[in-house]
Amino acid sequence: MSDSSQPAPIEIDVWSDVVCPWCFIGRRRLQKAIASHAAGREVIVRHRAFQLQPDARDVVRTDEMLASKYKVDKAQVAAMQANVCSIADGEGLCYDLTETFSGNTADAHRLILWAEEFGRGDDLLEAIYSAYFEKKRSIFSHDDLIAIATEIGVDGEQAAELLNSDRFIDQVKEDQNLAHQLGANGVPFYVIDMKFGISGAQPQEHFDQIFALSE
Repeated sequence: MSDSSQPAPIEIDVWSDVVCPWCFIGRRRLQKAIASHAAGREVIVRHRAFQLQPDARDVVRTDEMLASKYKVDKAQVAAMQANVCSIADGEGLCYDLTETFSGNTADAHRLILWAEEFGRGDDLLEAIYSAYFEKKRSIFSHDDLIAIATEIGVDGEQAAELLNSDRFIDQVKEDQNLAHQLGANGVPFYVIDMKFGISGAQPQEHFDQIFALSE
């Protein structure tokens, strides 16, 4: 018989892309909100895949991609990136966005979704974020992803088997479609208890307010 005095778990679905700098920032803010406001409550966080460049076929320099996307020059891109790095620093992250690359992230999402099946999805997501944003490592080839996975103790052979299959391809597409159905055109995007939606890397206080409503 369940204890009715215990509050229901807080369930949080997080749509993000592993090459989105605001997603890592948003992750830290959410983690702080959970630690400060949701203490004593069970919190279930689910990774949902979202690709900012789902049709990307090649790995390209990020500054060139951003300059083309936003119709700005490289100096303006550098200023944009410096601003993001400053904000990340305020969250305890050490971004280095100089000479980084961008590409298709479907395989990274597939690996994370697979790792969630045995309780390592969140650890792997953290490791991929850190490798990409703080260490300027590539995360686009199978070898890149397997190396990161093995560094946190995930079996490399099993990771390779997953990446060489078509598992989770449909879930990646389904996650993206669901985000669009919920009105999200970018990330990070959060849905709390399937009631409250939050778009963007909002301040921690915004999460605190939502958690209070879910009590």
